[in-house]
Amino acid sequence: MAALIDAIDVKKRTLFEIDNTPYSCLEAEVNTPTARGGQTLVRLKIRNLLTNAVFERTFKAGEKFRDPDLQLVASSYLYSDGNGSHFLDQESFETLTLAEEVIGSALDFLIEGALVELLKYNGNPIGLELPQFVELAVASTEPGVKGDSSSGTVTKPAKLETGLEIRVPLFIKEGEKVKVATEGGTFAGRA
Repeated sequence: MAALIDAIDVKKRTLFEIDNTPYSCLEAEVNTPTARGGQTLVRLKIRNLLTNAVFERTFKAGEKFRDPDLQLVASSYLYSDGNGSHFLDQESFETLTLAEEVIGSALDFLIEGALVELLKYNGNPIGLELPQFVELAVASTEPGVKGDSSSGTVTKPAKLETGLEIRVPLFIKEGEKVKVATEGGTFAGRA
C-alpha cells in the first residue's frame, strides 16, 4: 500500500498523486481560519508531471494524497531525432525516449554523454531533472575590447556548443568551457 500524504504536510517540491496523476508542488500556503469551527485550507500551486500544466487548487487540511510511483533513473543523453530525445539508462542499459514537448528547453543544456536524472512514473519515462550547473564550451563570441567596460556593461553575448546564447564576462574566449546555471540559463563561472 502506498504511503499517504496529508494536504497540510505538502511543501514545495513534494511529489504526490491525485486521481492517478503525479503532481509536484510549486508553492504551498496554509490558511487557518480565525472563526471557531472554521476549516483549515491548503492552497497549492501544482504542476501536472505528465502534461506540465500548472494550476492552483485548494484542499482541506485533512485530505490525503497517495505517494506516486516515481523513480529517478541515472541516464546519459545520447541524441535527438524526429522521434524525440534518447537516453541510456545507466543501470539497465536500455534506451529511453522522451518526446520533444516533454524535453522543452532542456536541450539547450544537453551535450552527448551528459548525465541527467530521468523521471519514471509507473515504469515509463515522463521527464528529466537537469543538474544545477552544466559545463559547456563557448562556440563563438566577440573578443572583449578594453574600453567596453566604460559603459558599465561588462558582459558580451556568447553562443555555446548547444546553440544557447548567454552573456559572459569580457575575458571569456572562444573554445573556453563555462559553467551555466540550468535554472536561469545564466553564466555561473569558468569551468
